[in-house]
Amino acid sequence: MRITKLYILLFFFGMTLLPQTIMAQVDFNHRPNDDLGNADDKFQEYFFEALKQKGIENYQKSVDALLVCIEMNENYPVLYYELGKNYMQLKNFGAAEEAFEKAVSKAPTNEWFLDELYGVYMQQNNTNKALKTVKQLVEYHPDYKQDLASLYIQLEKYKAALKLFDELDAQYGYNKERDYLRNQVYTITGNDDDRIENLEERVASNPEDESNYLRLIYRYSQMGEADKAFVFAKRLLEFNPESQLVHLALYKFYLDDNTIDRAIASMKVVLTSPIIKSEAKTKVLNDFVKFVGQNPQYESQLVEVTALVSEDKSVKTLVKLAEYYLKSNDQEKALGYYEEALLQEPNAFNIITAVLLLQIDLNKNEAAVLKSYEALDIFPSQPVLYLINGVANNKTNHPKKAIESLEMGLEFLVENPAMQADFYKQLSESYKQLNNIEQSQTFTKKAQALLNGN
Repeated sequence: MRITKLYILLFFFGMTLLPQTIMAQVDFNHRPNDDLGNADDKFQEYFFEALKQKGIENYQKSVDALLVCIEMNENYPVLYYELGKNYMQLKNFGAAEEAFEKAVSKAPTNEWFLDELYGVYMQQNNTNKALKTVKQLVEYHPDYKQDLASLYIQLEKYKAALKLFDELDAQYGYNKERDYLRNQVYTITGNDDDRIENLEERVASNPEDESNYLRLIYRYSQMGEADKAFVFAKRLLEFNPESQLVHLALYKFYLDDNTIDRAIASMKVVLTSPIIKSEAKTKVLNDFVKFVGQNPQYESQLVEVTALVSEDKSVKTLVKLAEYYLKSNDQEKALGYYEEALLQEPNAFNIITAVLLLQIDLNKNEAAVLKSYEALDIFPSQPVLYLINGVANNKTNHPKKAIESLEMGLEFLVENPAMQADFYKQLSESYKQLNNIEQSQTFTKKAQALLNGN
């Protein structure tokens, strides 16, 4: 009865206290070899005490009890296994390693013991010993092959790692984690030929899988082989005419190929696609803005494409569009896009400044007065905002408010003679509006002196 009770407790503690990573990989139909034979009562008393103390997280007391057991009888591997687990909890990894090695030496085929030993080797970054142990574990559980491949990479055994990836891909299919590690190997070794060969094999074996084409197109593009990337992009479109993601590549190839109508058609697909992320759409639209900047005859297509973009245009996209229309001398459209961007990022200083300057240029002076006061609440030490506020107040015939703002702004101005001259010009204008000609002329002379000094 006592031995039966011992088996039950050992099994219970093993199930409840074993780390989750081990539980995921070890066959629980095969418990550790814990046959303590006809252990005497004293031995069992200390062993039960060890399990109890471990269960309530008194790991050192559990260690002490196990060491007493080992003094009585050192032949049971489970004692070293439990001892090692306690040492792991106490962060005494050297002692844990020694204990697990002892357990494995007494039961070389026990998967539980091997797994714990593997874990302590990894904890201590002892890659060579970990490799030896995980090779033993692979014999029992193929899941460890990915661990083995990772260790091969750490030890720069890249061919062995790739061979394992091939085996796992053939047996279980592709997965993202293995693909990531595979690409790490290709990048480290600079082996682009094997990378391309692997991707081409995937395309050939499963020509309807869009993701394989996209990876291959990306890799060819990264290698500067745009012609080959273009070939596979068109091939993907043949196999899957409904593909939307492929147009992220096609529009660029079409632009480079000067097939503008097709490029614009691809852009429309991208910009209206519900599955393509806004960051990618932003890049496409930015490329088109740049293209139209060099080829203004396509501006009507830009307007059409821009209208297709959903209401959630990114700030970057809006700013690019504003910059394009500034270069095209269409300040009204530029202002509209800057104001739209400002709705998304109301505290963006550069956008605020751009809006204010355009409002001044377009004689939207009342709006500039209000906006500049709002901006000064956010950025009270920015002299350019005081200058703009002064300009706007002068233009709306509020010279006293202009003077107040301009004098305040000068206090924040440091070593900027050109801007200081602008402040003096506006102060001259303010005093002129107040019919204080003497003061007005004084500030005009100060501005001229600064400009002549430059």
